[in-house]
Amino acid sequence: MRGLSLHRVGWRHALRLPPQRRCASTKLPSEPARHVDFSALDAKWQAQWGRWKREEDTTPAKSGHGGKHKEKAYILPMFPYPSGTLHLGHLRVYTISDVLARFKQLQGCDVLHPIGWDAFGLPAENAAIERGVHPEKWTLQNIEAMKEQMMAMGGRWDWDREIRTCDPAYYKHNQLIFLQLLERGLAYQAESLVNYDPVDKTVLANEQVDANGCSWRSGAKVQKIMLKQWFLKIKEYQDSLLDDLKLLALGGNWPERVIAQQRNWLGKSEGTKLTFDVQSTEGQRPLDPIRVFTTRADTLFGVHYVALSLNHPIVTELADKDASLRNFLLQAQILPPDSKEGYLLPNVTAINPMSELIPSVDRAVPVYVAPYVLDYGYSAVMGVPGHDTRDNAFWRANAGNSPIRKVITSELIEDSTLLKTEPVNDQPMTEKGYIVPDIEGFSGLFSDWAVDKVIKLLQEAGKDAEKVENWRLRDWLISRQRYWGTPIPVIHCDSCGPVPVPEEDLPVTLPDLPDSFFQGRSGNPLAEDTNWKKTACPKCGSSAERETDTMDTFMDSSWYFFRFLDPHNEAKPVGSDKAKNMPVDIYVGGVEHAILHLLYARFISKFFKTLGWWPHLEDDQAHGEPFRRLITQGMVHGKTYSDPETGRFLRPDEVDFTNSSSPVMKSTKASPNVSYEKMSKSKYNGVDPGATIAKYGADVTRAHMLFQAPISDVLDWDESSITGVQRWLTRVIRLSNAASATYRNSGYEPLEDLDQPWLQLLLQLSRQEILPAIALDGVNMGHSEGARFIARLEPAEQHFWARIQEVIASVTQSYSETYSLNTIVSDLMTLTNHIEDEPHISDTMVYLKYLATAHLLRMTAPIAPAVAEESWEVLRQGTNGPSSIFDAGFPVAEVDLIPLLRATRPCVFTVNGKKKFEVIMRKPSNELLKSGKVELANWVLEHLQRFDEGKEWLEHGIGKLWTIAGTNERNRDIPSLPTGYTAVVAKKGQLVNIVPPKKKKKAATEDVDS
Repeated sequence: MRGLSLHRVGWRHALRLPPQRRCASTKLPSEPARHVDFSALDAKWQAQWGRWKREEDTTPAKSGHGGKHKEKAYILPMFPYPSGTLHLGHLRVYTISDVLARFKQLQGCDVLHPIGWDAFGLPAENAAIERGVHPEKWTLQNIEAMKEQMMAMGGRWDWDREIRTCDPAYYKHNQLIFLQLLERGLAYQAESLVNYDPVDKTVLANEQVDANGCSWRSGAKVQKIMLKQWFLKIKEYQDSLLDDLKLLALGGNWPERVIAQQRNWLGKSEGTKLTFDVQSTEGQRPLDPIRVFTTRADTLFGVHYVALSLNHPIVTELADKDASLRNFLLQAQILPPDSKEGYLLPNVTAINPMSELIPSVDRAVPVYVAPYVLDYGYSAVMGVPGHDTRDNAFWRANAGNSPIRKVITSELIEDSTLLKTEPVNDQPMTEKGYIVPDIEGFSGLFSDWAVDKVIKLLQEAGKDAEKVENWRLRDWLISRQRYWGTPIPVIHCDSCGPVPVPEEDLPVTLPDLPDSFFQGRSGNPLAEDTNWKKTACPKCGSSAERETDTMDTFMDSSWYFFRFLDPHNEAKPVGSDKAKNMPVDIYVGGVEHAILHLLYARFISKFFKTLGWWPHLEDDQAHGEPFRRLITQGMVHGKTYSDPETGRFLRPDEVDFTNSSSPVMKSTKASPNVSYEKMSKSKYNGVDPGATIAKYGADVTRAHMLFQAPISDVLDWDESSITGVQRWLTRVIRLSNAASATYRNSGYEPLEDLDQPWLQLLLQLSRQEILPAIALDGVNMGHSEGARFIARLEPAEQHFWARIQEVIASVTQSYSETYSLNTIVSDLMTLTNHIEDEPHISDTMVYLKYLATAHLLRMTAPIAPAVAEESWEVLRQGTNGPSSIFDAGFPVAEVDLIPLLRATRPCVFTVNGKKKFEVIMRKPSNELLKSGKVELANWVLEHLQRFDEGKEWLEHGIGKLWTIAGTNERNRDIPSLPTGYTAVVAKKGQLVNIVPPKKKKKAATEDVDS
């Protein structure tokens, strides 16, 4: 890295200050070391934070700023699953939350920033099966390893609130919540067709099955089996879950993408319920009518078929006697959900309810079994291939080239021929339109009016038809057939049925099984442990059995944010007095949790509200919503190398990085394909954040991660550019050393109040005779007392301090509103340059640069806490201020000052059109701008001569311009110029061009060009 001498960083002019009584020394401050051991800084300050944390009296980490009543700030990242190793995705989310928590601490808030462990789940049990180790032992070992890694990243965590969901003290309250739901009829057991993972041997919720019909965890093809399962009635809350999305969307508090995903998952649609009678020629008992839901009842006249889901009751009934149907159902288990495969039910037809009212409508249509029909609503659809793309594709795949009837047109038509399309002209008309002429009584009606008339006619004819709402949301299936989860607190008695475990008997704990019990075992260990399973009925005392299902781990994470508020409460999940600190102010996590976790957390939080566990406040605007602001960070992708011939991913040891800018494959010397991909073991592109922190330090790693991309974007991790951040933080430390030394060597009194109002500071400088008096002639500053003080500053000082205020305002907004953490790093780098490069033109500038450096450190502290603490310790030597920078408060921009301070602008000085220098100087007043050209030119040239650059060119008799002119005779109208020369002022004083005499144009041009 390039060396930055004190001359370079702007402290060079300290020696040029005139000797004053207050200056103890004009000695150039000693230059700090160019190399900074950031890992050593991490160790030093993490140890110091630990000591402060352990102090019994007032501690800097807890005292806040100013001793005033503190505003609550609850900052929470989604807690991690203890897999054993932190990856860069973890580091990103926890860095973001830590930065925001530290910012709130600097603002003087009472910050809650807890951490815990989502410790139940299948990976621990699968590890137990593979390795013969108890899931608890494996989990606790991983927690300790990950905790050590998290502490190394320099985070500010409330470890005294740490929770682990596998602790009986935690899952006792899972069971209590379940009993409360059960008591209120919101938990029930029902036999249903469920998704079964044959590898993990457990039931999956619909949400845990991907678009290809595979388990989200094992990747196995999911099977459908009938089981008795426990459900929670989340549908009872579906209206508030949907309506309150409007509240969450206000002000962009939740990302639009997440709002849309939640809304789509709830899936409310308004439409029509229609009923098709069923005819069968097989002689079996009459089949029940088929009910369908449609949002386009206006297309009922064009129905070509009815399709049933694989689990529709009619399908289940007919499969008992139809071997071909059973075979199709078996094959359909491995078909993708959008498959166009179908099974035509033989000898079964559905009767269009409109056919009895309108003769032109086809009466009987075929009935298919189709994998694309989902098991919600009525598990059946009416197929209209003329007006639905999916129905069109299914019909062509199963009915061949038969014509398709269209009953809606985009424009009114008079042709009485019903529209039919051939396969060559087969695009469905999916928009609303007008009914075709041959539909008696409906000809020319617009779609919306036709829907109303369809319902009215069918109801008058005694048919089952009505407007209804349909929801995609299903009740929450929580049963899992695994060991490592919360036991469901129910006892099954032959006499009494399912009986809830009494609250005083909670928690129902998991049996303590030996490690060897798990090795190679499949299925549910609880169902096989007779000692644990056998018990007595709490109601009648008879022999009974415990429920052997455990709860879905989404139950654990649906309320953990309440537990952090009251982690040691044995009686309740959270005390009402502590729950008043809800909602979470900022919730940070991956967008992959945008549906399930957030939906279940919202449901349970609203349930807490109904129980009174989360008390209603007079100014309550939360509506039981647990997360006020949601930040979803993007994924972290790693640099990936692959063979251009085969596409095979390459291990790092297969690539020659001798020339880092052009790596080659060792085997062929060919250049590999380079891309950024999601990190995975199979792509050999993972990065160990612990190794990066050990190499560069936590602060450098944190700042680099934030700087590389906006937090919501995918981050392509590129370690090659991290040295730029390393150089910046090194310069911050050096700048603090220089500012401290220069200020102390100047002999000024310690500046205790860094945040006193700007005008008070100017008054203080004026009383100490540091701020000189200057004339106010021609200056457009207004007449307020504040403006008069500001007018006593040099233009460069005004410009400098205006820039400081602008950066404070921008950084504050980025921390508190836009969360543009990457732009914060950019702004702070620019500010560092601004402070370094500003020369010491006055005693006042010593003060301003010292203050600016203090502001820089406080704005940097949330991102690079150890660097900021180290620099603060040096900068504030000899003061009585707080020991920790996090107790020093966050600088507040005085934005009202900026227009007054911006009474300066750049002025470019040119000779014969060629630029010679540029300075920051006061703007001329409006009156001066309206005066004559000569008056304006004289004012500008006079003020330019206050700068060294101006004197170099314009000082009478010895300036460059006078030397070129070869005369000391002044211009009569513009005395600052030699005779014969004139000045042209443009852009309201931003440009002044000196024009030589015409008769000497050639010679003058040659001279000034030299």
